[in-house]
Amino acid sequence: MRRPMLCANPTGLAAVVMFVSFAFAYFLSALVRAVVATLAPVFSTDLGLTSADLGLLAGAYFLGFASTQLPLGSALDRLGPKRVLLASLTVAVFGCVWFALARSYAGLTAARLLVGMGVSACLMAPLTCFRRRFGPRAQMRAASWMLMSGSTGMVASTLPVQWALPHLGWRGLFWLLAALFALSMVVIAWVVPRDVAAEPSVHGSGRAQDGGYGAVVRHPSFIRFLPMGFFHYGGLLALQSLWIGPWLSRVCGWTEHEAAQGLFAINMSMLLTFLGWGVVVPRLYARGWTAQMLIARGLPLSLGALVLAVALGARATAALWALFCIGSTLVSLALPAIGQAFPQALAGRALSAFNLVIFIGVFALQWMIGASIDFLLAAGWTTEAAFQGAIAWLALCCVAAYLWFLWFDDGASVAVHTKAGA
Repeated sequence: MRRPMLCANPTGLAAVVMFVSFAFAYFLSALVRAVVATLAPVFSTDLGLTSADLGLLAGAYFLGFASTQLPLGSALDRLGPKRVLLASLTVAVFGCVWFALARSYAGLTAARLLVGMGVSACLMAPLTCFRRRFGPRAQMRAASWMLMSGSTGMVASTLPVQWALPHLGWRGLFWLLAALFALSMVVIAWVVPRDVAAEPSVHGSGRAQDGGYGAVVRHPSFIRFLPMGFFHYGGLLALQSLWIGPWLSRVCGWTEHEAAQGLFAINMSMLLTFLGWGVVVPRLYARGWTAQMLIARGLPLSLGALVLAVALGARATAALWALFCIGSTLVSLALPAIGQAFPQALAGRALSAFNLVIFIGVFALQWMIGASIDFLLAAGWTTEAAFQGAIAWLALCCVAAYLWFLWFDDGASVAVHTKAGA
């Protein structure tokens, strides 16, 4: 079979083939990220894990993910997204194999950390590639649809995983994931065009001249989005990938199957939302809307749903959590906005640095929510009140991050690099 002929800047079918190859790897990374929420009852029963243990096990993925972001950003800018992604996916394959073989909690945690390191380029590499090859509107659409593929992975981590467990077991599931990651490497190596060098920044080429990460963290757009990335984006992933499941089962009293159905519905709603953003956002962008404007006007829906969930307790079921997640998808617009705010030679580092903020937030928040639940239960609180108390402070931090975003002016309406090669 002949290899597809993909040019340096693919269009039409070639661009679709390249996108799908990236999306398959990101689908798998999202599945493995969220699967602990579905497997939490199994791990609690088989291994006797506490809430804090579950939070640490799930969060180890994000710790491993975050630990690679700074070197990842430099590698993306210097070596190119294709080579970096193939190298990192090799680590993901080994991590899944280790998880399938691990016999202790420490081994599972270490393997999950390795998986997180291995999939750390699954979104940043494609976004860096899109920044180099596509125009601004195509970047917005591709970013939204990449996140849609991630939501598809989240959907697959719920009912499909639960249906597969009696046949595969959780160890067999991770053997299958290892094989699928290896398959994704073959597809990417085959269909993605050879890496092209980034054009030099407006400050000149080379790390010393473009300012490296120092220029990134001092940039007004990075500063403006930073608290929101840590608390709101990080909180969304912490809840979606772990704590909404236990909320439905332990607070609402749902069975494991009902909770899996609820997670399936939540993730399906996010999938459809990202699909819609991929269609709508480029059109709004063409009419003068910016990511900053959309976030400012739309995020109160998410914040209101989170506060209401805390207030309602056991009456906050999957429908309300779906509303929170749908509203929170707006914060994903920060990723292409960050990429476009920087010249092409800094795009990989800018995206990876912001991703580092997000995933440090996920790790910290996932563990702290679990530790807070255990602490409040030990203090005599009911299960419902402990969950409410643990998530209430997250809601306060998200509101504060939103107010910071509104107050801080990054000049985005006039300072975005709108040319694909800028």
